[in-house]
Amino acid sequence: MLLKISSDVFKDIYEIDSDGIIKFKIFLAGEWVKRDSWFDVKSPIDLSVISRVSVPTKTDIDYTLKTLYEHGRWDMRNIPGYKRLNILYKVAELLEENSDDFVNSLIINAGKTVQNAKAEVSAAIDRLKNAELDLRNVTGDYIPGDWSYETIETEAIVRREPVGVILAITPFNYPLFDTVNKLSYSILVGNAFAVKPASADPIPVILLFKILEKAGLPSRSLALLTVPGSEMERIVSDSRIAAISLTGSSETGNKVLKTAGIKQFIMELGGGDPAIILADADLKWAAQRVARGIYSYTGQRCDAIKIILVENTVYDDFKQSLIDELKKVKVGDPRNDVDVGPLIDTATADEMMSAIDDAISKGGKILVGGRRLGPTYVEPTLIEAPRDKIESMILFNKEIFAPIALITNIKNHEEAAELSNKRPYGLDVSIFGKDILKIRYLIRHLEVGAIYINDYPRHGIGYYPFGGRKISGIGREGIGYSIEYTTAYKSIIYNYKGKGIWEYL
Repeated sequence: MLLKISSDVFKDIYEIDSDGIIKFKIFLAGEWVKRDSWFDVKSPIDLSVISRVSVPTKTDIDYTLKTLYEHGRWDMRNIPGYKRLNILYKVAELLEENSDDFVNSLIINAGKTVQNAKAEVSAAIDRLKNAELDLRNVTGDYIPGDWSYETIETEAIVRREPVGVILAITPFNYPLFDTVNKLSYSILVGNAFAVKPASADPIPVILLFKILEKAGLPSRSLALLTVPGSEMERIVSDSRIAAISLTGSSETGNKVLKTAGIKQFIMELGGGDPAIILADADLKWAAQRVARGIYSYTGQRCDAIKIILVENTVYDDFKQSLIDELKKVKVGDPRNDVDVGPLIDTATADEMMSAIDDAISKGGKILVGGRRLGPTYVEPTLIEAPRDKIESMILFNKEIFAPIALITNIKNHEEAAELSNKRPYGLDVSIFGKDILKIRYLIRHLEVGAIYINDYPRHGIGYYPFGGRKISGIGREGIGYSIEYTTAYKSIIYNYKGKGIWEYL
């Protein structure tokens, strides 16, 4: 399988090898470069090599961080805010003009269906067009001094300013959108921006950097660090990095926290969400939405539904409706008319099959799916778990990034809250039902970052803030909320004592 790029915008950032494989340069604080070391990028569709990407040397990384810190952060900060906002709008315009190449790269490199790929490009454009909404949390405060004896005849302003250099670490599942999202709330307030894309699918991010350059962002303020995750320790620990924005697994987040030192963090980590089905829910609607929450983008979403808790009186009816919905799902090559494409790699498929074996060994029963259809292709799977064994299952305690969920029956909404809270994750929960008293009880007791009433969890462009509790993260992603982690407060106190400005009684 060959990756094709149609727009001339990108012609100077790659060359084509003798075997037809595209070799991409990388962008390091002002320059597109290629080095002697390359890594292969494979398509999850058939595991063929679709491109090669240059790898920066240690000298490159040191030079890049030095440039970002000494020049790039000031280059970005010295652009007036309204101009930075206009540049983001220009990025959106260029993304729209070149959307075909981005859609194609998401299909071929990330294994997304055509519908999912188009949706991600649209979300990235929408996020950029809504960047102005971030500004609601950029302004500061004025504090008069006459409310304390110590501060009489003084006053202060509290301002927010950029922290300096932001390092974004983005996941494979939304390579374009996550990079655009982190870019938006980082550079809008004047920070330099470096990104470490997922090695599995860096192509959409590489193409994006050419768009950023063409849109007019200061080149010394941007860097694309295509290094393996295993070599990131010395980058995240570098004192010139002021803040880290990470979307990834809880395990990765824990490693970064142990290594990075004193910095600001925003981390959207593991999830795998519960769905709670109350007795008065619209069962047909709930089954449709829960099914979508299980299989959308092959279950490779931090907000995918993994645990389904159903009140006893409607358990059998809901279970059958959900089975019927999942049986409709078509799995196959994402370039065709299918609902579900491949998993990102064979290791993920291996992990899913191992989790199925674990569940069965503990009394679980496969209700639908359960088969591996190819190296990276699996059936959406629903496993019925005995209530007294579910807490011991891997699928309950660990996020499996695949289209698989456990279902069990519960006595009531109190038990649903108790069982949900026993999981180490706390990202989202879905509640399907009408009884406002039960729903209100769950809202108060569930230890999560977001609750979706009568729908499956969807973070979208971050119009509503999202993020986790427990091992699911630190801080919040979302328009107007993430600015908190890419800016710093600075208090400026003016002393006018004895100058006759105030004449207090």
